[in-house]
Amino acid sequence: MTTHWILGPGAIGRLLAHSLSPIATTTLLGRRSLPARQMLTTPEGEQRVVPLNSLTIAQLASNPPEPPAFVHITTKAMVAESALAGITDCISPATPLVLWQNGFLAQPRITQAWPGPVLCATTTEGAYLTGDDGVVHAGHGHTFVGDLHNQHGALAEELAQTLTQAGLAATKVCDIRQRLWQKLAVNAAINPLVALNGVRNGELLDQAYAGRVEAVVKEVAAIMLAEGIAPPNDGNGEGAWLALVWQVVENTANNKASMLQDVEAKRPTERGAILGPLIESAQRHGLACEVLQAQDNELAEVEASF
Repeated sequence: MTTHWILGPGAIGRLLAHSLSPIATTTLLGRRSLPARQMLTTPEGEQRVVPLNSLTIAQLASNPPEPPAFVHITTKAMVAESALAGITDCISPATPLVLWQNGFLAQPRITQAWPGPVLCATTTEGAYLTGDDGVVHAGHGHTFVGDLHNQHGALAEELAQTLTQAGLAATKVCDIRQRLWQKLAVNAAINPLVALNGVRNGELLDQAYAGRVEAVVKEVAAIMLAEGIAPPNDGNGEGAWLALVWQVVENTANNKASMLQDVEAKRPTERGAILGPLIESAQRHGLACEVLQAQDNELAEVEASF
């Protein structure tokens, strides 16, 4: 059995641990201890209580388990690098990392800094926590795995097969950068608006918000063109991006976006990972980003009020 360490016991981290534990040795790593018995609620409503091995970072340093074949980093984007720094003394620098972050902030930085292989995963699996001992797998999705420089195809294929065997359908791809930017575009059109207005995704279809979504997509489409990111579904320009956003809004109508959950819990949001790369790209290419910048400023004010 391969050994997987999962750094960050949030929703995706615990879903990974539940899914992998029947076929691999898994260890959840976090800042604080969790109950040994953890409940998974499946998309079909079945509840399973299983023991999951979890350690705090302090426990890891004093008594490290078997060296991992993969370290999955499932923290928020803005703490991924510091979380990795907390365990580097316990793993070989050749250890493959798997980055599950939203946005496009941690991925290029860690890929450049880490001496070993770095894979990136983008997923549409739905999951949310129900406390320290429970996670709900809210909906089946698909995960794409690859690396930014397309150098570790065999490793990505191995991981994709393992995830699929674990019940999380996954595919190795050669264009993970393209897919990460596409997901970034969709997140930028949805997450800040729902977070700032306290609404669920589907409410963006209302007249009160639809025009604001379109204004964001207009800026995002121009940035994607400048970055060489092809429009989704073999479409053309702004219309293709808007169609994708509305499709995701409809498919996730009842979802409470992670950025909204962060605002409600008075936690820092992932605005730096989602809006930051887009604003930086717009400025680099001399493109308009007034709408994106205004959202970033507004989110910064909200976070400052915490």
